[in-house]
Amino acid sequence: MRDSGERTVLSVSGPDAEEFLQDLVTNDLHKRGGGLVYAALLTPQGKYLADFMISGSADSLLLDVAAPLADGLAQRLAMYRLRRRVEIAPAGVSVRRGTGTPPPGALADPRHPALGWRVYGSEGGDDGTDWDALRVAHLVPESGLELIPNDTFALEAGLDRLNGIDFRKGCYVGQEVTARMKHKTELKKGLGRVQIRGEAPFGADITAEGKPAGTLFTRSGDRALAFLRFDRATGEMRADDAVLRRDA
Repeated sequence: MRDSGERTVLSVSGPDAEEFLQDLVTNDLHKRGGGLVYAALLTPQGKYLADFMISGSADSLLLDVAAPLADGLAQRLAMYRLRRRVEIAPAGVSVRRGTGTPPPGALADPRHPALGWRVYGSEGGDDGTDWDALRVAHLVPESGLELIPNDTFALEAGLDRLNGIDFRKGCYVGQEVTARMKHKTELKKGLGRVQIRGEAPFGADITAEGKPAGTLFTRSGDRALAFLRFDRATGEMRADDAVLRRDA
């Protein structure tokens, strides 16, 4: 599986746009200044629904989301709208991204400096960067690959490490569960990186001494992202015909 990079930009506009989103998403919109904020929308049980970049002004916000999740995100936001003075619609804007010299109007990806920049306008695409290699190197999950709607917990995916969660902003959907996982428990499973030798398909089950130890995800060269049970990912593991070890 590869990071296709196909994105859709939604417009959330109206007098209540910023307040509306601030009450729903995992991050503090006031951090964006003139740049981007990375955030997610969760279920009330704290599970991932969609992650996105947010930019724009208080009454005219843009949400840059993976294309397959855009319709579902728009529907969920409309469900929460109630009497808020907000309009949700496709923005008719394309996303261009890259890691070379930033062009005019580029905004830095807030998840990690290595992930480069994004530009919003009439032209889409990217500059040929090997995004899979960057994501594996820096433990960055991708929508629909490592981030699975209605299944993945935000902290197990490392969204806090990627500047996607603000623990001081107050309430948002799924906040209670997320805060409890952060402050009252030690994560027993989550996204990690493995060294891999041999062949195994995306989604292959990982075992350690015959016991379930995780799931293999995006691979780049001899390293890959994997969802791991940390107590079992301590030595040699197997997935299909591949041998794996947890990578520091």
